This record gives sequence, C-alpha cells and structure tokens, in this order.
Amino acid sequence: MQKVLHRGAASYDPLYDPLTAPSLGSGSDYAPTYWIDTAGAPPADDGPVTGDFDVECAVIGSGYTGLNCAMALTRDHGVETVVLEAHGTAYGCSTRNGGQAQFSAGRLKRSQWIDRWGLDVAQRLHGEMLEGFDYWRGQIRDHAIDCEPQDGGHFYLAHKASMMPPLEKEAALLREKFGYGARMMSRAEVHEQVVRDQEAQGAMYEPDGVGVHAAKLAFGYCRVAREHGAKVHVDSPVDGWTYKNGVHHLRTPGGTVRAKKVAVATAGYAPRGLHARLRDRIMPIMSNSIVTRVLTEAELAEVGAKALSPLTDTRTLRHYYRLLPDNRLQIGSRAAITGRDAANPAHLASLREGMARKFPVLRGVELDYSWWGWVDVSHDMMPRITGLKDLPGAFYALGYGGNGVMYSAMAGRRMAQLVAGQKVPDLPIFGTELKHEGWKTPFRRLGQWGLYQLYHYRDERQ
Repeated sequence: MQKVLHRGAASYDPLYDPLTAPSLGSGSDYAPTYWIDTAGAPPADDGPVTGDFDVECAVIGSGYTGLNCAMALTRDHGVETVVLEAHGTAYGCSTRNGGQAQFSAGRLKRSQWIDRWGLDVAQRLHGEMLEGFDYWRGQIRDHAIDCEPQDGGHFYLAHKASMMPPLEKEAALLREKFGYGARMMSRAEVHEQVVRDQEAQGAMYEPDGVGVHAAKLAFGYCRVAREHGAKVHVDSPVDGWTYKNGVHHLRTPGGTVRAKKVAVATAGYAPRGLHARLRDRIMPIMSNSIVTRVLTEAELAEVGAKALSPLTDTRTLRHYYRLLPDNRLQIGSRAAITGRDAANPAHLASLREGMARKFPVLRGVELDYSWWGWVDVSHDMMPRITGLKDLPGAFYALGYGGNGVMYSAMAGRRMAQLVAGQKVPDLPIFGTELKHEGWKTPFRRLGQWGLYQLYHYRDERQ
C-alpha cells in the first residue's frame, strides 16, 4: 500500500532522474512517503512567483538546508530572502530520508579525516560537528518544532564478526584523539539493550544520534523561516539563470527573480542544466525506504527494539533502520542506479530480504509505504559549503552523502554567513569547492554498477 498527500496539479514522477531529466518541472505531488502521509497539511507558503522582482538573496531549494539558510539570513543578518522551490515545500531529500540525525556529514569516518587532512584539521572538523549538533537541537527546541525527536545516540551495528575489530579501532580513536564517548557493545548487550537484530555481532555506540519525523522537521523549518520574514515560493522552478551587471537573473515560469546573491540548496534533485558552473559537482545516488504496517505485540517482542534512535549496519551499501513511535519498522538502503530502473521490483525484494535477515519474524510482513529518492554524494565523500569563485555572489551547500539530517541546519547557517560576507571556520568543507566532473558523471554510472557488485560481494560473502 502506498499513500501520499496530494498537493500538486501534476502526478508524482517516480522515475525522475536528475542526470537525464531536462528540468525539474513544477507542481508535482509529493513522493508517497510515510513522513508526508503522517505530517498533516503542508505548511503555509507564498505561492508561485508571479511577476518580476528584485531581492537581496534567492535560495534555490526548500529542504532542510535552504530553509535554514533563509531562516539565518533573515533572523541573524537582516537579509531580504526568498526561497524558490520547484514543487512543494521540502519536496526532495528532506521528506524522503530515514529521519536519522547522526554525528557526521558526508561518508568518511574520523580515521579517514585524519588520513586526508591530519589530526589537527580532523579535530577541528569534529568540533564543527559538535557545534552543528548543538545548533540543530537548539533549532528544534527554541522554535518548538514538533518533529517527534527520539534522542538516544547512534548504534553502528556490525553485520558480521569481521566488522567488530574495525569498529573497536574507530571507537578507541574517538575516545583517545577526540575525547568523544564512543564505546563498544557485545552482541548480547545489543540484543538486551538496543534491538534483536539477528545479524548484529555487536555495535559501536555514539552518544549523539536522534530519530525525527522527517517531514515535520522540514515543515517546522518552513514555518520558522517565514515567521522571520523569508518568502517561500513553491511551484517556481529555476529554468534559466544568467548573471549580468552584478545581478543574478533567475527565470521561473511566473517571472524573473533578480537577486544580488544566490544560495543553492538543491541536494540531489537539481537537473544538470541548472547552471553550467554547478553541473556535476555531486553524483546523485538512489536510496530506497520501506515502512511496515503496525507490528503486533508478538512481532515487537521478536524485534526487541528498545532504542528509537538511529541504527545503521556496517555494510558499504548500508541498511539504516529503526522502530517508529507508532510501532512500524522503517528500513532503507541503496537501490537502483538509474531513475528508469527505480520501480524494478528486484530492489524492493532485496530490501525486504535485508529486513528479514535481521528480523525473521518480519519475512513477508505487509508494507504500508515504499518510496525512493536521490542522495547527493560528492565525489570525495565530503560536503562543501562554499562560494563559486567564477560566479560572484553565488554559493552552494551540497554533498552530505546521506548524512544531512543533522548537519544541514548548520550548513544552512554557514551558507548564510557566507552570503552575508562573514567568516566561517577555516576547514576544508568551506575552503575548497567540490570537483567539477563534467562529462564524466553520466559514465560514472557504469563504474557505480561495478562497485555495487563488489560492495555486495564484500558485504555479504567475505
């Protein structure tokens, strides 16, 4: 069963692919996610753009990052701001993710930060994540965003015995080099205290991890941004962008927005034609998610989920999952490579099998929701919040790699600081741009297919 809250005139396109679609279109229904179906009505907005106008800053994209950027610009810097969204508020990643806020951004571990940049930079980047988590919690608390936060830490579960030593090494590094309270748990402790995942051989526990209702979080951000003066224009895709005489001209179906500054927060959903200077900065990767029907008492006892905060396993093609507050189980993982293959039933069957390996009692359980969406993965596995050196007044925050639920709030704040001309920390995620891969990106999908075969072999057979 798939449900969706209808809001647009156009039908939802489940096969949309940002690498091949000429544009985002406009006015579409939301994806049929659990979050949308249980969030209530979408937040109030300012309707489509109707006519030409001038503004200090235009934010492209109304997800977590874009709304936090708009909020910070209006609240903290007094910058007149409009948000331009192709469909409904938070149409993309922000209402299709797993609702898991983890203590990171991007795909790299702390040990990999050290290998890439050295200990000093890694420690300062760790400090940015700490500050970011505090800021994110504060956004929810101070603005009374009712997103059902389940704060209990993050459990990184070893899906096979050979993954325990690497986890133990990473936990020791976190304690000794970063002063962070990570610790190991045995299989028995995981089953008794966290969840009865039958694959789990143990886990690394991180104190920071929160489960949230993804759409209620996004809709709350929208409310707060508008309360501080930002305008949120839905059904207003940017289908033309030129820069002349120090002004960005953003063409939408209803009119042209002339902006002194532009902040791009499109995650994995912007078509390649948004602007030549932004093309192929990230690789959109698809992730699938399912939500079961409400589980019975007997099923809940077998699942044994005592933690409602994020659970992630150690597969490269990882599973992320948790028990939701209404006693449904949500689980997600990587899926199709192209949009045209997204509805292939093999991907749903694979995710079902992954759930059944963890919880045999759920083999064949009825599903209430099934959806997929695009994740913005950077080529070096780390995000960037920075300006475009060859396009004055233009900035972007992209590349979270599936770890943006928490850090997107801080990223929006940092991008607002850049727009306002303020300094941001001297860190690689701010001081360098994402690589511009150009013509290579579509062909990378051939490599992605090969890597998925290798990752699956390593995950399941070695």
